Amino acid sequence: MAKKTIAQIFDLTGKGAIVTGGAMGIGRAIVMRLAEAGASVMIVDIDMDAANKVVQRVGEKGGKAQAVKADIRSLADAKRVAEATVQAFGSLDILVNNAGIYPISKALDTSEELWDRVLDINLKGTFFFCQAAAREMVKAGHGGRIINLASIDAVHPMGDVSHYNASKGGVLSLTKALALEWAPQGIIVNAIAPGSIWTPGSEKIREQQEAAGKDPLEMLKKFQTRWPMGRPGEPDDIAKVVLFYASEAVNYVTGTMLVVDGGYLLS
Repeated sequence: MAKKTIAQIFDLTGKGAIVTGGAMGIGRAIVMRLAEAGASVMIVDIDMDAANKVVQRVGEKGGKAQAVKADIRSLADAKRVAEATVQAFGSLDILVNNAGIYPISKALDTSEELWDRVLDINLKGTFFFCQAAAREMVKAGHGGRIINLASIDAVHPMGDVSHYNASKGGVLSLTKALALEWAPQGIIVNAIAPGSIWTPGSEKIREQQEAAGKDPLEMLKKFQTRWPMGRPGEPDDIAKVVLFYASEAVNYVTGTMLVVDGGYLLS
């Protein structure tokens, strides 16, 4: 059997994909790259105005996408989205768990409500979307790809976000556990650990710091001194790695976490 060409290896034509939090920032970049590679993408978000704009943008570029409103924390919504994706595109082959939140709060000030919200969205939601997608993949008998967005905080915790650190450490461990359990079903599960990626969410954090009377430049300086490549990452830096993990280039790679931080952890 002839080996596939590079173009064939990265061709996702006929694949159905889900991207949670796909309306903005990293999620939007992921949607655009998967669609460019030929996948049909279900954009999951709570902001339908933003999500529909991405659907329109994908269509203008010749791709195919739909948007669905869902609460990442809801088991019923996870099941509904997985089933809707199969119905819309014929199959569910790729899941990207991108949705997450990053509220800053010192450990001594973190409330039970905040802790639960972060863990529910970042970890519980990731698990149950994995479960819902895997059920469809197993039912179809074709395996699939699951890509979870962890963080460098999973292996290098930072201050004032212990709740976030815990959630992303959980995502890394979950990724390995599911990769081990689902390998016999042909489901490949990997994670990506972004470093500092500048998105609209990053800008919101900066505004929150200013509103709290803090100097957002101080937070930025902490990162700048540890950017060997001299810049923060861009959403497309993550999207291109997602495309790699979604492709046939990783037919023999599972349970890994690829760090995408511009060398941050080296310094």
